[in-house]
Amino acid sequence: MFCRGLIPLSRPDEPVSKQQRRLAAIMFTDLVGYTALTQQDEALAMQVLEEHRRRVRPYFNKYNGREIKTIGDAFLVEFASALEATRCAFDIQRSMNDLNFSRPQGKQISLRVGIHLGDVIHDQNDVYGDAVNIASRIEPLASPGGICVSQQVYDQIKNKFEFPLSTLGEKKLKNVSEAVEVYLVVLPWNKKSDTEASLEWSRIAVLPFANLSPDPADEYFADGLTEELIDRLSQVRELQVIARTSIMSYKKKDKKVADIARELSVGSLVEGSIRKAGNRIRVTAQLIDGVTEAHLWSSHYDKNLDDIFEVQSEIAEKVAVELKAQLLESDKLTLEKKPTENTEAYTCFLRGRELFRDETERSVKQAMEFFEKAIDLDPRFARAYVGVAECHNWLANQGYEPHDASISIVKRFLEHGLALGPDLPEVHSSLSEMFYTEDNAPSAEAEARKALELNPSLPDAYDLLGELAALKGEPETMVRHTETAYRLDPIRPRFIWRLGVMYLNAGREQEALEHWRRTEALAPAFAYRGITEFYINKMDLENAKEFFAKAEKLEPTNPRVIWMGGVIAALGGDRQGALLSIRKIEEAHVGSIGFNFIAYVFHALGELTSYFDYINRALEGHALIPSVFMYSPLFTRARSDPRYAELVEKLRRQCGLHKYTPS
Repeated sequence: MFCRGLIPLSRPDEPVSKQQRRLAAIMFTDLVGYTALTQQDEALAMQVLEEHRRRVRPYFNKYNGREIKTIGDAFLVEFASALEATRCAFDIQRSMNDLNFSRPQGKQISLRVGIHLGDVIHDQNDVYGDAVNIASRIEPLASPGGICVSQQVYDQIKNKFEFPLSTLGEKKLKNVSEAVEVYLVVLPWNKKSDTEASLEWSRIAVLPFANLSPDPADEYFADGLTEELIDRLSQVRELQVIARTSIMSYKKKDKKVADIARELSVGSLVEGSIRKAGNRIRVTAQLIDGVTEAHLWSSHYDKNLDDIFEVQSEIAEKVAVELKAQLLESDKLTLEKKPTENTEAYTCFLRGRELFRDETERSVKQAMEFFEKAIDLDPRFARAYVGVAECHNWLANQGYEPHDASISIVKRFLEHGLALGPDLPEVHSSLSEMFYTEDNAPSAEAEARKALELNPSLPDAYDLLGELAALKGEPETMVRHTETAYRLDPIRPRFIWRLGVMYLNAGREQEALEHWRRTEALAPAFAYRGITEFYINKMDLENAKEFFAKAEKLEPTNPRVIWMGGVIAALGGDRQGALLSIRKIEEAHVGSIGFNFIAYVFHALGELTSYFDYINRALEGHALIPSVFMYSPLFTRARSDPRYAELVEKLRRQCGLHKYTPS
């Protein structure tokens, strides 16, 4: 295998004068599964490698390609034409597909190909430049047997190449300053659906590990291993890792890997099991192709409990390497770092995490006790301090603790966590939430970006950046960040609802409706809420009533549903029904967040003075929702009132942003 990046390349038989710069199409090819095959059968791996080289090279000459270098199992080739490079890649993949048709899986030859058009520099028989770097980053995005090309290549071939290309969207590539739009060549012999064909190899899901322990109470340990692997893989910058909240919906469900891959839009999955007996553990893990369900790598470990961190690190590193992610020395150190040297403290931490996820007053308070015990056992356990802070923050937000008293406790524990783990992503993510609650927008944004720098797969940090973008008057950025949060956690009901709302707020109404219709089965209560809001905005009260009834049946006491009933009543001329919904919201005792919902009903009643009064109370209670207040089409009338600009200026000033200038 090889290290991707700005790789010096040369070909001894073709000297090049010093410092020549020219435009070229650069092709990277890579032999899929070669590392795993080498470990299993080195002799067979060498046979496959040599045959692959023998069969592929003639196509380079056919399309006037110049082979620059072989790098392990990879080729780097230069073409004068983007079209010739793409046709060469197409012919190579067609020949491999024909070859593999009658071969057993172990002897098949499967390649990935990436192509980029850009400047390259030839200097004393070496070739380097951004074009080389970008091509090397695009190649891993192709599925086995596939071809990916950059926007620059697409622009050159879109009206000349015979087969369709499908966008994978903009990709942030390592060591590349600007995002690059990447396209997938849709191959005619590939009978997969469009969704399957566009599954990204670097998007990965770690499925819940099965608990095979004699004691069912050890379930928390299997769930803890799942979460730890998600956390470690998330810190590899070239991977997009699906969040735990979406993953755990598949726990103990008998579902085909390919179906899960389609639902989560991932190209790779990790699954496995753990058996814990006394101080011994047995862990199995395997990496699976999301489309073919082929096992790309597998291993098992029989270890002492104290070695659990070593097992987690090795699995994460092997998966990253197999997925062609470049691991810098700093990445390896991160993967190998132990959260604590005390196994008992770590066990308490895992129990705390399991209880916290139940999200009830009782479970969160029990979780806090386990986190505090973990701190007693190891006062340098940074993640345990974050756990205590998260518990207090949740209890305050749900009204179980006084907010002012809670925020000082949260701050104290996060300061401890930061001092012990300055590079811990969850410390910075929690700090961003704390600062946002305090209306300190600059600090909230800085901490969210720091968290994402350390772990690019944190959906909550992207969600918070979306809300901050709304506050700053950047609706397109607001939507983009929410889309990223949703892609990282696509089955989490909150993000299903939030993405549709952001589409609605940005004027993309049809996209909002289509999104909620598509996800209705995954999160019915949240989707019904969204569809109700869509029809209220359209003043289609009959359809609004239909979907409100469905939402109310599932969540009859939720103020986020009750306000919609009040708005429907108000718009239909039923003032008493609207006022009744306001009383229900007040009786729900949801704190300052409820002032928003009451305001929404008053707006529908046409009572703008009461609307602005309650919006102001929400603002003073640190609970105003900028993306709704500033962009929801339901409140367009209020935004033409002079009091709106005054409130926005007050909001932005309170949050530490510059003076607001209405557009």
